[in-house]
Amino acid sequence: MNINATLFAQAVVFLAFIWFSAKFIWPHLLTAIETRQKTIADGLAAAEKGKQALEFSSKQADEEIGKARSRAGDIIGQAEKRASQMIEEAKLAARDEGGREKAAAKAEIEQEVSRAREALREQVAALAVAGAEKILRREINAQAHVELLAQLKKEI
Repeated sequence: MNINATLFAQAVVFLAFIWFSAKFIWPHLLTAIETRQKTIADGLAAAEKGKQALEFSSKQADEEIGKARSRAGDIIGQAEKRASQMIEEAKLAARDEGGREKAAAKAEIEQEVSRAREALREQVAALAVAGAEKILRREINAQAHVELLAQLKKEI
């Protein structure tokens, strides 16, 4: 065997291998590489969009939380104001009720005083009649002297 023939044969086989690889294997490898590059690029783009969406959502959430806090403060303020109004209304109602009860009590007292005066007048008239009866030592007819008793009541 000749070394030149061996080298020549190896060179021909190597060139055939290169041609075969370039013709049949290389296009499939390029397609797979391009597909993988596209998949990676799409993944990176989706990740960037996700990051932007997360930032946007975070900003929106912060704004909504701020609005909710503001609204909660307004509601608390309104509730406190309404509570103060209710307390004032209750105080006024209690004052009015106290005034009515005081007036009713005064009217009742006046009625009791009038009744007591009337009862006292009747007792004084009866005592006067009894005293007069004892002084005169005779019995006075109550029916005959009704007018006298009425006049005596008015005077007392």
